[in-house]
Amino acid sequence: MSLPAHRVEIVQPTNFAVTIRQAGPISLVDVSGRLTSFEVGALGDSIGRLLEQGRKNIVLNLRSLQYLDSSGIGELARIYVSAIKQSGQMKVVGLSAKVEEILKITQLYQVFPEFPSEEAAVRSFPESLHKESP
Repeated sequence: MSLPAHRVEIVQPTNFAVTIRQAGPISLVDVSGRLTSFEVGALGDSIGRLLEQGRKNIVLNLRSLQYLDSSGIGELARIYVSAIKQSGQMKVVGLSAKVEEILKITQLYQVFPEFPSEEAAVRSFPESLHKESP
């Protein structure tokens, strides 16, 4: 008589996080960890809340993004389109070599304006925006 096998699933914590900071009227969104089908909702919700608040100019800092799958790629494209549809802008900084390669393979690097630093991305917004109060 053999005992029934039990399946044990080990789920690794993703350590995924979205942190939002403000630079006047521009939102700085730090994304860290792994952006997969399990985490896209958290990123979409965060960006959705910003857009609902009228904060439609966004710098997405992906410096600490370790990995993204096809769902993560799709979510980046979706939030970019959401910002554009509301007459906003989304700029990207901090691409790791791995994430940059994925964006090049998918041709999304042509869509996302990439900047070498947050400061450069913030300066690239229209001058009139820098003078508005949050």
